[in-house]
Amino acid sequence: MPLVYRFDAELWLHAGEAAWYFVTLPDDVSDDIEARSDGAARGFGSVRVQVTVGATVWATSVFPDSKRGAYVLPVKRHVRTAERLREGDLVSLSITLIDS
Repeated sequence: MPLVYRFDAELWLHAGEAAWYFVTLPDDVSDDIEARSDGAARGFGSVRVQVTVGATVWATSVFPDSKRGAYVLPVKRHVRTAERLREGDLVSLSITLIDS
């Protein structure tokens, strides 16, 4: 049975050379993913997931962020547009681990 995490998180903007939008996974979810993905992590420590926000479902990866001490989830433009998400919005989402 797939492991699914459900939570709300704020959408934030990382502005560097390019603008990327993320949500930060809660500490308990990040800790559990790290424990369950030991050995399954891919490049940059990423872990493959399926994400649902509203009516939008997509496959992506979460990445460990040492600055935040948690995993972060990138939220692409097509998702933000489809779900009318803006920086600072509280996003309700579910994440399913693909490689656990």
